[in-house]
Formats: sequence, structure tokens, C-alpha cells
Amino acid sequence: MRSNRAYVVGIRHERPHTMSILDKVETVNDVATENDAAMIDRAYLSRYLLGKWADVRLVSRALAGKPEMHNIPGLGMDEHRARVLGQLKLLVENGQVHRAFPAAYGGLDDHGGNLAAFQELVAADPSLQIKSGVQWGLFTAAIAHLGTKEHHDRFLPSAMSLETPGIYAMTETGHGSDVSSIATTATFDEATGEWVINTPFRGAWKDYLGNAALHGKAAVVFAQLITKGVNHGVHGFYVPIRDENGSFLPGIGGEDDGYKGGLNGIDNGRLHFDHVRIPRNNLLNRYGDVDENGNYTSPIASPGRRFFTMLGTLVQGRVSLDGACVNASKIGLQIAVTYGNQRRQFSNPGQEETVLLDYQRHQRRLIPLIATTYAQTFSQEVLLEKFDAVFSGLDDSDASREDLETMAAAFKPLSTWHALKTLQDCREACGGQGFLAENRLTLLRADMDVYATFEGDNNVLLQLVAKRLLTDYSRKFKDADTGSLARLVMEQVTERAVTGSGLRRLGQNVHDLGSTARSVKELRDPDTQRDLLTDRVETMIANIALELRDAKKTGEEAEAFNRNQSALIEAAIAHGHLLQWEAFTNALDKITDDGTRQVVTWVRDLFGLHVIEQNLSWYLINGRLSAQRASAVTAYVDRLITRLRPHAQDLVDTFGYGQEHLRAEISSGVEQERQDEARAYIAELVRSGKAPIPEKSSRQ
Repeated sequence: MRSNRAYVVGIRHERPHTMSILDKVETVNDVATENDAAMIDRAYLSRYLLGKWADVRLVSRALAGKPEMHNIPGLGMDEHRARVLGQLKLLVENGQVHRAFPAAYGGLDDHGGNLAAFQELVAADPSLQIKSGVQWGLFTAAIAHLGTKEHHDRFLPSAMSLETPGIYAMTETGHGSDVSSIATTATFDEATGEWVINTPFRGAWKDYLGNAALHGKAAVVFAQLITKGVNHGVHGFYVPIRDENGSFLPGIGGEDDGYKGGLNGIDNGRLHFDHVRIPRNNLLNRYGDVDENGNYTSPIASPGRRFFTMLGTLVQGRVSLDGACVNASKIGLQIAVTYGNQRRQFSNPGQEETVLLDYQRHQRRLIPLIATTYAQTFSQEVLLEKFDAVFSGLDDSDASREDLETMAAAFKPLSTWHALKTLQDCREACGGQGFLAENRLTLLRADMDVYATFEGDNNVLLQLVAKRLLTDYSRKFKDADTGSLARLVMEQVTERAVTGSGLRRLGQNVHDLGSTARSVKELRDPDTQRDLLTDRVETMIANIALELRDAKKTGEEAEAFNRNQSALIEAAIAHGHLLQWEAFTNALDKITDDGTRQVVTWVRDLFGLHVIEQNLSWYLINGRLSAQRASAVTAYVDRLITRLRPHAQDLVDTFGYGQEHLRAEISSGVEQERQDEARAYIAELVRSGKAPIPEKSSRQ
């Protein structure tokens, strides 16, 4: 085993080092040999960012730009709900909703293109996006994926056409992310050949359901399937909810969730069932069926595997939310950077006021957010192509589905949290103007807030990712004894620890070369960035795995898992960042314009090193970076931000949203007009000699 001196980064002492931060920044500048004159080809990059389904996105974006699809700030809840329902009908008329469904029912069998188009609706109104997701991405998709041809023939046409507005009734008041423990039951009555749907207590009511308060006529209800006294776990059932007059059918009741913190164009509500009877063949029986005699059969023997297979329909929602939140971040940044490049504030006597984005702090607030948004754009494209391959059947294996679910569970938390941070920082960066509803940022952030919760609470999803990492790690080292595992932790994992979930090989240790200049040069190396990002994931997982292995021997595994819960979530976040960095790096290889590739490479470096900078305490505590190297990280992050400042407007303009999508007055050019008018007025006042003398000058 290597000694700590050889293993720990930054232990070498080649020469004393006492440079100040300013000295370090100057040294960083000295080693910046890239072409600072590189320019972005905006048209090329804008098209490149649209990805594989560029044309589909542009068609959907054009529709989202139409006034009749927009939300109206200040609209009352009832009016907003009615408007969004009308917009869903427009989506049907424009042929926007059938893309993912089978050709036999008028669809296009284009799963990736469907989600790409859906994600663009966030630019029109997030309420429209989510309500359409409830109707076609959840309710109709559940019929398609959990039902068989009989169900498709009976239920798909009216669901696709919006003749039957639908509800996806999974979440309960007492059980949110813990779907396997929901309390609603579906008990088979052999005497009548019917299912009896029942919510036995208040906590079992289905809650937070889109379309439930007003518009839904039918629901896919998830309940515990019970027949012959045996509970076969959660299954989906097609249940009529309301009659043609909009009244609840016998045995069904509900309430309106009322006014919410956002998304008030959606009629969220709750439902309860009092021994409601439905036909036996209303069980969506692709993965589990019951015959006339009450006998249960399934093509999947394992109850656990069957449950997770049925819940695989949820991955579509997570992929959708990831992309929608990336788009929301783009909109916020395009507004804030445009305003920051036009608004002026503060000056020295006799000088022009300074543009906000020329202030270093303003750059520090916004430009790293641009870098992260680029990383998430490329990782969303990887996720979307993975989703399309699985659902189209091109690559539909158990391993591929597991990888897809793990990736979606990693990316959705990162993008939803990033959107909330980005929109809040953009709001603050625009000052009082950012707080005005007419400038979109506050309303957009409010609508995005619940994205961190639905389709799986972020912290719960990250635990799923961490469990996958631990499982893959334990498979790799299942025969290793405690001593071997300890040595692996101390030496680092020098070969790829897992396969499908994406942990990458830590090829070599990163050595401190004794000077900030050399440190920065190495930090610019993508292999170094990859090693630092990978090392953090692998070491965290290895340490936790070792503790859990020891706890298992004493019967305290559950307690140890709970004790490490926060560390597991941090490891899952680090894993997500690593996958995003890799998606970014792979995307760079495909950029053919030299100037664009150079600038976007700086953006990639900023993303990777900013992630490392945010976690410097871990790298220092665990001896992966010396204090000198850590300060070099921050110095080079600052240098990259300065280098990218001239490109900031181009970087956000290539997101491709027009004013019809941004709909913020401060991004329309009106601020530039105000500034030009003010500067012209002052210049004329000075030229005419009528400008008053400052008090300080009059005393001299």
C-alpha cells in the first residue's frame, strides 16, 4: 500500500510558497495561453444546442410564442384554469400531443421528440406544460404503457383527443414518494367479477392531482391489488370519475386543493373512493392480471421488480421536468444578462456609469449559472436520447431501463434546484425591476418551485441514485474482506468501480507541482478535472460501503444507513455533476467551429472547476488538494469568468428565445433606450454649459 505522502495530493514540498492572491491571479493570467480573441458562431451554436430533435423543438417553440398560449400575469385562478384548458384544446388542434403514441391510434411513435416538444411549453406557461403533462404524459401514457390492446382500443382515442380529460391518481395525502405503501385498495369480488376501489381513511385520499378538482372525467388509480386474500402490490386501474355534467359518480368524492404557491392554471384536487365498483377488465394488466376466478398471474415473478417496472412510466415525467427546468433557467438568464448588459449604476465623478455586468460580483453571480445551464443542456440531451432508445425499443433491456431511471433520478434534482437558484439570483441581479411581475422572473420561479417535489421528491430520488451506486460497488467488491476494502479506500479505486450507473475510472493521482502556474495548467486539463470529480464520488461511496458492510455484521445496517443518509445524498449529487461534466465534454468533441469550441471549452472548464470550488472543503479535508492548489482553483475560476464576460450575451442569446418567449420588458431593449436617453441628456447639458457644478467643486 502506498504511503500517505505518495497518496495525498499536495503533500510535496518542492519550495516555499508565499504568493498573495493578487500574485496568484497574475500568474494564472500568465499561463492563459488560449486564444482570448475566440468568438462564438451564434447561429451555429444555437442550432447545436437544440440537439437531435431541433426541428421538433422549433415547431413547439413557435407555438409557445403565440399570444393565445401565454399566461396572463394577475389572472384569477378560475380564469387561469379555464384558459389553460382551452390551450390544451389548441395543442390537440395543432397536432402537438400525439407524437409519442402508437401509429395505429394516430401517433408518430416518436418518444424523444414528444418530450423535446413538451419541454418547450414552459416558455408559454408552466401551468400549460404541467397540465398537458398530466393529460398525455401521465394519464394517457399510463394507459399506453400499463394497459394492453383492449385498453388501448377502449381508452386511448378519447384520452388522446381530450374528449376524456384524465387524472393520474397515485399520490396520497399520507404517502407521497413512498408509493409502495399507498393505502388505497382494489379488492377483487369473485361473486360479481368486479374490483372494489376503497380509500379506508383520510390519509389514503388521492391528493395534489392535476385535473381532479374540475376537469377530470376518468382516472388511472393506483391501488393495492388484493385477490383471494393476497396483496399483490400496487397496480393501475381505469376508473370513471365524473358524468357528462361534471358531477362525481356514486361512491366518489373530492375537494379542490385551492390556491397554490404556483401553477394556478392547474385544477389540483383530491379524490376519495367509498367501495367503488369497476369491471374486472379495467385493471391495466400488462404486468399483472386476474382471471374470472380471482387467480393472479404476472409475467414478472418478483413483486419488487414488477413494482419498479410498472413505476417506470414515471421516468417520462422526470425526464420532462429536467428539460423544462433547464429551459426555465435559460429564460431567466437571457433576461438577466440582457438587462445586466444595459443597466448602468454608479460611477466616479466625470465618468460614465458602469454597466452592471462589468462588476465582478455581478459576473460571479450570473456567469457560473450560465456554465451550469450549458452542462445541463448537454446532459438533458444524453438523457433524452437514452429515454428514446429505451421506449422506442432500440435499446430496451433491464439494464438500460435501470440506467435510464438512475440517470433521470440524478439529473432531475440538479436541474430543478438549479432553476430555482438561477431564477432567484436573476431576480436579485435585476433589482426592483426583477421583482415586477411584468418581467416574468418572480412568477416563473413560483411556478418552478414544486418541480423540486413532484415526480419524486429530490432528496428521495438522490437516495435511489446512492443505493444504485452502493449496489454496483458491492457487486464489484462482494468478495473483498474488510482489509481489502480499507486498502481500496486508502489507495483510491484505480479501475472502474461500477458499470452501468456511470462511475468513471480514476486514472491517476493529481500531484501538486509546486507553483500556482503549474497548478492552473494542470487544472485546465480535462483529465485532471475528471479525476477530481470522479475521486470524490468513488471515495465517498467506498467509505459508506465499508461502514455499511461492518454494520451488516452486527445487525445495525438500517441505523448505519440512516446515519449516512446525508453523505449518500452528497455522493449522489457528486455523481450527477460528474455525469453532467462528461456529457459536456463529449458534446465539445462534436463542435466543428473552432472559435465556438474554444469559448464553450472555457464554459466547460468553468462548470467543472466551479463544482470543485464549491466542494473545496471536502478536497482539503480528504487531502486531495493542498491549500495552494485550492487557491489556484478559485483564482482560475475568477479568470475564466473574466474571460467569458465578453461572451456572456452571445452565450445566452444562443439559447434562442425571442421576446415572445421571454416577455420581460427589461429584455426588450427598453432599458437601453432609457440609458441612451439619459446619457444624451447629460451630454447635452454639459455641452450647453448649463450643467450645475458639484458642491465639492464649488468649494475649491
